[in-house]
Amino acid sequence: MNWTQAKARADVLKALGHPVRVLMLEMLSKGDRCEKDMRRLATISQPSISRHLSWLKRAGIVTERRAGARVIHHLACPDMLQALKCAANVVRSKRKQNDNRL
Repeated sequence: MNWTQAKARADVLKALGHPVRVLMLEMLSKGDRCEKDMRRLATISQPSISRHLSWLKRAGIVTERRAGARVIHHLACPDMLQALKCAANVVRSKRKQNDNRL
């Protein structure tokens, strides 16, 4: 791996650097969604949802398509769900380590 490849991978991981975007991926893992559906994730504004979706689209994690007046978002690379599983495993491991220290 070279610097350019490492940077590209880091940029993808940065796109997962906010809890709302992680929740969006979880929601998209169950099927395509429009922005209105995404607003149910958290009590944030529609412009904020759009900004978070932009992060995911720029990283190549999410794509969109038009269906009439609606924009439908799709998980472009379902393999990203493995990254979420890995993160969950790290959290469990860390929690277990902390529990053992008590």
